[in-house]
Amino acid sequence: MLNIAIVGPGLVGGALVEQLVAHAQSARFASLPIALVGLINSRKMAVSATPFAATDLAAWQSSLLGSSAQPADLTAFADTLATLPSPTAIVDCTSSDAIANLYPSWLSRGLHIVTPNKKAFSNELSLFREIQKLTQTGPSVFHEATVGAGLPVLSTLNDLIRTGDKIKTIEGIFSGTLSYLFNTFSAPGATQQFSECPDPRDDLNGMDVARKVTILGRVAGLDIGTDTLPVENIVPEALRSVASADEFMQRLPEFDAHFAQLNQDAIKEGAVLRYVGKVDVAGGQSSVKLAKYPLDHPFASLKGSDNIIAFTTERFPNPLIVQGAGAGAAVTAFGIFADLIKVAAQFDRSAKI
Repeated sequence: MLNIAIVGPGLVGGALVEQLVAHAQSARFASLPIALVGLINSRKMAVSATPFAATDLAAWQSSLLGSSAQPADLTAFADTLATLPSPTAIVDCTSSDAIANLYPSWLSRGLHIVTPNKKAFSNELSLFREIQKLTQTGPSVFHEATVGAGLPVLSTLNDLIRTGDKIKTIEGIFSGTLSYLFNTFSAPGATQQFSECPDPRDDLNGMDVARKVTILGRVAGLDIGTDTLPVENIVPEALRSVASADEFMQRLPEFDAHFAQLNQDAIKEGAVLRYVGKVDVAGGQSSVKLAKYPLDHPFASLKGSDNIIAFTTERFPNPLIVQGAGAGAAVTAFGIFADLIKVAAQFDRSAKI
C-alpha cells in the first residue's frame, strides 16, 4: 500500500482527491493500493496512521480540514509521515520555493515525491542535482505535471533517453494562455486585435515557458537555467511596471499597432506567430521567443489552448509529437495520479494495470 499526503489541496489538489475517490468507487479499480493519509494547507492539517475514511474524503474540506483540524505544521506533518511503516509519497500541489527546498530532506527520510511544482527542477541547478543524486539510491521523484500537466512529455523524454536515442531538439508551445492568444490573434483570416485577447500578463514575460524549457533541458542533460536561457519578454516595455490588471488591459490597445505589424510581417511570409520554447541539445541554442511558422507546420494548425511538443531525435528525424490540453486542474491532477500509480507499482503488482 502506498500512503499519500497532499500539501496544498487547492484546485489541483482538490481535483486529485475527487479523482482518488471516484477511482476507489470504481468496481474495476477499487483494489488500487493507494491510500490518502494526509492533507495540509496554510492553516490546517490532518494526518493519520491509517487511511482516511471514504465519508471524510467525500467532504474533506469540512470533515478533515474544518474548524476542528490541527493547526498547520509542515515539520510535524512530515515527521508523522516519515514514521509510517508503509511507503509514503508527499504530493506537493503548491508553487512554493520554500516547499521545493524541502525535497532533499523529505527524500533523505524515505519519502517519495510527486508534484506539479516547477521550482525544484528549474531554480538553482544545485538543488536539481541534489534531488537527482538522492533518487539514484533512494525514494522516487515524479514530476510529469511540471511541463505539460497531464501530457506525457517528461515520460516520453525519459523513454527516449533510457532507450539510447540521441535528443537533438525539443520544441514546443508550452503555455495554454499564449497558445490560445496566438491561435486566435495570428491565424489565417483572423480579425481580433491583440488587446481583445484574455489577460496574458503572467505568460507574456516568458518565465513560465522558461521554467518548462529548463526542466526539459536538465532532464536531457543540459546545465541550463532560467537565468542563462535567452527569454523574449513580449510585454511592451511601457507596461512592464504596471501592477493593476485593469490598467494593463486598458493600456494594452495602445500597442495593438505594434503586434498587428508583427502579424502582418508573418502573413507576408505565409506564416503565423507562435510563442515557442526550444531545447537545443545538438546546437546549444536553447531559447524562449516569439517566432514565425509556415502554415503547413504543426504549430501553425494548433487550435484553442492546446500545448504541442515536438521531439526531434536520431530515431525520429520527423518529430515525435505530443499534443493536447496542457493546463487545467483536472488534467494536472490526472498527471499527478498517473505518477502516483507509477510509485505504487514499485511496491505492489496490483498497481500495474
